[in-house]
Amino acid sequence: MSSQSQVEVLLVEDNPRDAEMTLRTLRRRNLVNSVVHVKDGQEALEWLFAEGAHAGRDVSQLPKVVLLDLKLPKVDGLEVLRAMRADERTRLLPVVVLTSSQEDRDVIESYKLGVNSYIVKPVDFENFSAAVAELGHYWLLLNQKPL
Repeated sequence: MSSQSQVEVLLVEDNPRDAEMTLRTLRRRNLVNSVVHVKDGQEALEWLFAEGAHAGRDVSQLPKVVLLDLKLPKVDGLEVLRAMRADERTRLLPVVVLTSSQEDRDVIESYKLGVNSYIVKPVDFENFSAAVAELGHYWLLLNQKPL
């Protein structure tokens, strides 16, 4: 089996500190073996749809969940979510917004676009780590996705 087929999480996060804390927590809690980390919305779309730098990737091999920041360079998270929900291949893929934005318009628009969960990143490390561990446990171990 190729490493592409083993991807469990697509982490779309431009903040190196938040990305490192997320990855460290998921691995330390043994919730994930394979994570693809992209740093902007454009790369997320290229990875999901096997375009650009990711052309040739088997587009049928999708992660169990996408952890999506909203405030991203190049293409923002809401546009990524909009593109995912507009495409048959990614329409049902679970997406968890993990962002610092507490703005009502971001929460409302995310849910209108079909996000599965919206989590505001806790500021301190312990609460951030606990939130990531809980979301990882649910989305990677408990959640039953459609076949």
